[in-house]
Amino acid sequence: MENLVNARLDDDGFDIERAGILASWPTGEDVDFAEGVKRQLALPTWKRFTDALCSADREGRTLLQPRAGVALIREQTTLLSALSPHCDVLPTTIDAYTRHNRYTDAQAGIDRSRKAGTSLLNGFPAVNHGVEGCVRLVEAVDKPIQVRHGTPDARLLAEITLASGFSSYEGGGISYNIPYAKRVSLERSIRDWQYCDRLIGRYEEHGVRINREPFGPLTGTLVPPFISHVVAISEGLLALEQGVKCLTLGYGQGGNIVQDIAALRSLRTLARHYFREAGHSDYELTTVFHQWMGGFPEDEAQATAVICLGAMVAKQAQATKIIVKTPHEASGVPTAEANIAGLKATRQMINMVADQGVVSGTEIAAEVEIIEAEVHSVMREIFRLGNGDLARGVVAAFHSGAVDIPFAPAIANLGKLTPIRDDRGAVRLYEAGNVPLPADVLAYHRDKIAERARSEKREANFDMVVDDVRAISASTLIGRPTDQSTDRATS
Repeated sequence: MENLVNARLDDDGFDIERAGILASWPTGEDVDFAEGVKRQLALPTWKRFTDALCSADREGRTLLQPRAGVALIREQTTLLSALSPHCDVLPTTIDAYTRHNRYTDAQAGIDRSRKAGTSLLNGFPAVNHGVEGCVRLVEAVDKPIQVRHGTPDARLLAEITLASGFSSYEGGGISYNIPYAKRVSLERSIRDWQYCDRLIGRYEEHGVRINREPFGPLTGTLVPPFISHVVAISEGLLALEQGVKCLTLGYGQGGNIVQDIAALRSLRTLARHYFREAGHSDYELTTVFHQWMGGFPEDEAQATAVICLGAMVAKQAQATKIIVKTPHEASGVPTAEANIAGLKATRQMINMVADQGVVSGTEIAAEVEIIEAEVHSVMREIFRLGNGDLARGVVAAFHSGAVDIPFAPAIANLGKLTPIRDDRGAVRLYEAGNVPLPADVLAYHRDKIAERARSEKREANFDMVVDDVRAISASTLIGRPTDQSTDRATS
């Protein structure tokens, strides 16, 4: 798309596109924007996502949110009602067919689920249930509810769910393409998400504040903080340009306590810097910390330990919200009981940490400095490649490898950047690929990796990277040789 630019979409063109989107599936014809505005304005305060986030941020509280989605409205209502007493805000996780705009297959899954008496989809097919079904769900729950999915083209999903009273919408044209899809054009997904953000901007113009949350963890596998920050900031800038006013930027737990605290704290500072540079001042900014998104131990007690580490770090990093995992992550779609167990463990941990104050120190400050230098270097290159235009710069940066997400399936992603852990488990760069980092930063990464190689008495190579990918599911953080892991665990 040669005409892709980071500029507010033209109203007339938007209306023409919108008519086609709503006509593309039968339930789209039931969307009425004016009724959607009335429905959103009629939500009580305790059902408004932005109110929950902003009040928690002001008061220093950390909200808990699970992930949950099943095929049928009644079962989804039952599931969220069971989770509600244990969390602060609610999700509705969308099924895989809907994420790929395969609504006919989603309908078949609904029909099979009704016959089977249990969900045969891995999420809630909101487009098929339409405004009427989604309104029933929103009205049945007692807390704010967010759409969580993974959709490169989420335009119809946004129309239906926002008109139904969902008050938060997750995702973005980069974060819901590169980690999720293989052959979707990045230009196309960014443009489709400009539509979603412009739709939310239109709700803003009618007095409705809807929260937008880019997906922070990306592939969730050894993602260096600066890479996820660059994507989050870029998606935030794209959303603000379309009129979004409430943003929640996220980060996925890496595992090293110092690096994770530094990462989330730096994210807010960096975002404000780039938003200000772009001329944006009228917005609300909060943060979300995703508990470990990689492989989990199969043992429930060990999995709970991973959850608790994430809870402790999130609270110390002053996250506004935590996406909570469950002890059943290794075994498939978690049950309500498993979700509740993860929420209880997280709540216990943040309650204990809350009274202890916020830790600081030279190690955290040094890590913040490294992350900031990395982000600034890559963002400069994005704007250079786009001749000052962010949208074009992002596409060019992925094409050149200046932005490169580890282990992503998309052909738009160069895939040359290779992460590895250092001797303390922080994520470093084994291979920087074409990412334009300063020489002193690259030397820092090399030195940190060399420390680990000396410690383990083996050469740093790709086998070490593979070991790191598997480590947490095998009950360690760093993928060390088995005898060394055992020695360190018992010492």
